[in-house]
Amino acid sequence: MVKRLSGYFVRGLIFFIPAVVTIYLFYIAFVKLDRMLGLPIPGMGLLVTLAFITLLGFLASNFITRRILMMVDGLFEHIPLVKILYSSIKDITNALMGEKKTFDHPVLVSLSPDGSVKVVGFITKDTLEEWGLHDQVAVYLPQSYNFAGNLVVVPKERVTPLDAEGSEVLTFVLSGGVAGGKEGE
Repeated sequence: MVKRLSGYFVRGLIFFIPAVVTIYLFYIAFVKLDRMLGLPIPGMGLLVTLAFITLLGFLASNFITRRILMMVDGLFEHIPLVKILYSSIKDITNALMGEKKTFDHPVLVSLSPDGSVKVVGFITKDTLEEWGLHDQVAVYLPQSYNFAGNLVVVPKERVTPLDAEGSEVLTFVLSGGVAGGKEGE
C-alpha cells in the first residue's frame, strides 16, 4: 500500500513540477512584467518585451546603432564576475541561434577501441592542424541536466555524424535521453 502511494506521489510530481514551473513562467511574463512596466492590460508586458527584443535586433543590424550596442557589449565583457556570466550566456546563445551555429554537427564519439562505448557530442572545429593535431577534431560533449560540458579532441575516425537536427540532439543530451528525437523512436 505504501509503495503504491509513493508511486502515485512520484507520478504526481512528474506532472506537477513541469506544470507549475510553466504556469509560473507565464505568470511572470503576463502579470509581474505588466506590474513592473505599469501596464494595465494583462499580457501587454510580454508584448512590450517581444517588441523591445525585436527593436534591439533591428538596432544591432543598423550600422550606426550597432557601434553603441558593441560598446555596451564591451562594457559587460570587462566587468569582473559579470563578464563570466555574460560571456557564457552570449556564447551559448550564439551557438544555438546565431548566424554561425556551432551545434549543428551532432556526432557519436567512440570512447573505446571496439566502439562499444559512445557519447553524443557536436563537432565545433573540424580541423586542429594549426596546433599540429592532424586528423583530430574538437567535439563538445554537453552534460545532461546541466548547461555545462567538456571539449574533447579525438581522431576523426572515432566520430560518426548523426542524421539529426542539432537542436533535437541537444535536447536529447540535456534531458539525459528522455526528450528530443523523433516521435515514435
